[in-house]
Formats: sequence, C-alpha cells, structure tokens
Amino acid sequence: MRTSDQRTSNRPGKDSGHGLGSSPAKELQKTGRESYAVARRILLELFHRRRSLIFWAIFPAVVLVLNALILEERAQLTTAEAFAFAAPPSLVGAALFFSCLGGSVATVVSEREHHTLKRLFLSPLSGFSYFLGIFLAHSVIGLGQSMLVGAIALSLRAEFTGNPWFSLLIILLSILSYVGVGFILGTQLARRTEDVNALVAAFGVPLLILGGTFLPASLFPDSLLRIAEFNPVFHMNEALLGIAANGDTFADIAPHFWFLAIFAGSMVVLGWLSYQRMLQVERRL
Repeated sequence: MRTSDQRTSNRPGKDSGHGLGSSPAKELQKTGRESYAVARRILLELFHRRRSLIFWAIFPAVVLVLNALILEERAQLTTAEAFAFAAPPSLVGAALFFSCLGGSVATVVSEREHHTLKRLFLSPLSGFSYFLGIFLAHSVIGLGQSMLVGAIALSLRAEFTGNPWFSLLIILLSILSYVGVGFILGTQLARRTEDVNALVAAFGVPLLILGGTFLPASLFPDSLLRIAEFNPVFHMNEALLGIAANGDTFADIAPHFWFLAIFAGSMVVLGWLSYQRMLQVERRL
C-alpha cells in the first residue's frame, strides 16, 4: 500500500492524517488517493492469484443456469422468461454474496495474517478510506459478475424492461451492504483464514434461503415472510427482480429500496467503528 507517499502532507503524530488546516477539497482528494491505493492493491493481488476470480466467474453462471432450468420446468416458462427471472436473485442473492461479503471477510483476515494492519498504524490511512478501498475493489468484481450474468441471460433472449440505472443503483447498494457486513465480520469475529468459511456459512446460508435466492419468496408462509422483512438479501432480490424482470417503477419497489439504502448506510458507519476497534485490539497484540 503506497499511502506512505502522503506522509509529507501530514503532521507527525496524527493517526488519521487530517491536518488542522486541511480544506475539504484536499481531504476529499486525499481520501480518493488512499481508497484508490487500497483498491488497486487488492485487485492486483487477486489478479496475480487468479483462482478466486475464476471461481467467482464460474459460480454465478452455474447458479443462473440451474435457477433458470428449475423455473422453466416448474413454472412452465419459456427459456427467455426463465433466465430473466433467474438473473436478479442469482446475481445479488448468490454471486455478490460470496464475492463481496465472503471476499471482504477474507481480505481483512489476510491483512491481519500478513501483518499489513501493523503497517497501517504507521501510515495516515483513515478507516473510511480503507473501507472505501475495499468497497471499490469488490465493486469492480461485482460489476464484472453483473455483466457476466446479464450477458448470459441476454444471449438466451431474456428481456430486462426496467430502468437500467435503477438496476445499477440496487446492485451498488447490494455490494456496499455485503462489503459492510463482511468488513464487520472480518474485523470483529474472524482471526484466522479457517474462520472465513465458518462465518460465511453460519451467517450467509440462512440469509440466502430466507432472502428468496434459491426458493421464490412467493412460496414462503406468512411467518417466514414476516421474518424476511428484516433480511437485506430479501430486499435486494425483490428490488432488482421488480425493476429488471417485472418492469416495475421506482414507486413499486420503494420500500425495498429504502430499506436497502438505510441498511447500506448503517454498514458504512458500523464498518468505520469496527475498524477503529480493530486497530485498538491490534495495537495491544
């Protein structure tokens, strides 16, 4: 991480690197440079290893095909309709969950195990810049998965009639939510690499099932639907499915959108607090 390049512009002893005389524009530029440096380093490491990127490309394609084939047979849909309805939950409910939530947990744990966090103490990197850098890196991955899922569905003549900008916004909010949850889990609960799979499975699988990723929420009994209302994955699936596949307007999916927006914003705040707590714990080790 090349955040040390900015040390000359910060007074010694300032952990956050925010000088007293810094203007908002300079602080914004500094945050942008730091976030870009974090994101670039994470992406370079992933490209060098390649294995994770390959799996994250294979996984959404397989889930999409399986979900579409099941819908086509059980709901008596055409192939194009089946892929149109299968694409949203396959993307935000499954693909982004494992790449953005599981990936962010793995990133934080890897930083700890390779003692990168120790070097962060000596740099002016802020917690917000670190979180934003992880979000940017996984946004690149998530948007790549989105294009892959969309390309497969469109190649089979699926039609997405909703506003594409709303769809993109829902995808970005989903990525932000997943990264926030993963950041919190990684900083507070995961200590070693072997903790990652256990955390993702324990927290993730129930959320995916209850979110309507593998089973349409329309089949849920009322008791499960009431519980699903508190599940962000449910709102991701319903919002993107409504906009992309059903052609709903923003007013139609507004409750799902605002729940997701508030949840994503909360994850940013809790992620920053988790980063501060993690630094305090690491300094004592």
